[in-house]
Amino acid sequence: MAEEVVRKDDVYALMGRIESFRDRCRAVRAEIGKVIVGNEEVVEGVLVALLAGGHVLLEGVPGTGKTLLVKTFARALDLSFSRIQFTPDLMPADVTGTMILVDRDGRRDFEFSRGPIFSNLVLSDEINRATPKTQSALLEAMQEKRVTILGQTHEIPLPFVVLATQNPIEMEGTYPLPEAQLDRFMLKILMRFPGSGELEAIMERTTAGSEPLPARAATREELAAMGELVRAMKVENRTILAYAAKIVGATHPDAKEATPMVRKYVRYGVSPRGAQALVWTGKVRALMDGRPCVDFADVRAGALACLRHRLILNFEGESSNVSTDAVITEVIEKTAEIDF
Repeated sequence: MAEEVVRKDDVYALMGRIESFRDRCRAVRAEIGKVIVGNEEVVEGVLVALLAGGHVLLEGVPGTGKTLLVKTFARALDLSFSRIQFTPDLMPADVTGTMILVDRDGRRDFEFSRGPIFSNLVLSDEINRATPKTQSALLEAMQEKRVTILGQTHEIPLPFVVLATQNPIEMEGTYPLPEAQLDRFMLKILMRFPGSGELEAIMERTTAGSEPLPARAATREELAAMGELVRAMKVENRTILAYAAKIVGATHPDAKEATPMVRKYVRYGVSPRGAQALVWTGKVRALMDGRPCVDFADVRAGALACLRHRLILNFEGESSNVSTDAVITEVIEKTAEIDF
């Protein structure tokens, strides 16, 4: 009887944490909405990535509020923020930091000077304008949350999330992101151009008086506790994992589950990180909805953002102007849910 009471108390405590998680997410979205007009799916996607501990690639035409979105999140979550403007002449040391010679008490010694990568939210603005050498400086930081300089390892304070932006219409003077770096972004989110009503609201907010500012909706400690809940949540239903694996497997042209578009247009399918991203984002979406378990719909909801940047099209796909979104949509439609 005593064990049953303890188990009930544990269940009540867990449900309380989940309700708090849901309410806190609603508060964050409400504060972001005071500044960002529309783009609810984008705001939700960035919040999902923050809670899952993943990085985000934001793609949209100039002026759609990508930089403002990141700055607003930093203010609403009370996180340190740094911005790196990626340019062709940017060097790796400008991102990670370097050793400098300092004179202290009559002695000269080398001391590590931290670069802008040492921040909670790092805005990598127009990341595809930097050379591959500079882009590669982000690889260790994004994967292992640390930087190694001259054999010395320096840990980056947590939480640590890179939110990179790129413009899809500017090709001159840009460098394509290496596949290894693209794969380190948990999500690729597309920011659409605002509708006429949203455009009017933007003009009204930004052309008269002071621009609105969000209040703090969560502390760093609360955000860390929310992240711990996501990591502790287990996917008890094995069919959810099998479903995510089946989706990722169907993106490979040599797999028996491959769809017609995959066989015709895809050169390389999604990596295992894509399957992990489906599960991570599914867990966050379930908790945001106040549920202790992941559903098939949670996996499908994050499929485009999790997978679109991990598919590599072949020559026919690129020459036919086929979008990876169309390929993934077909995969989702043709991949049936797995029964118990």
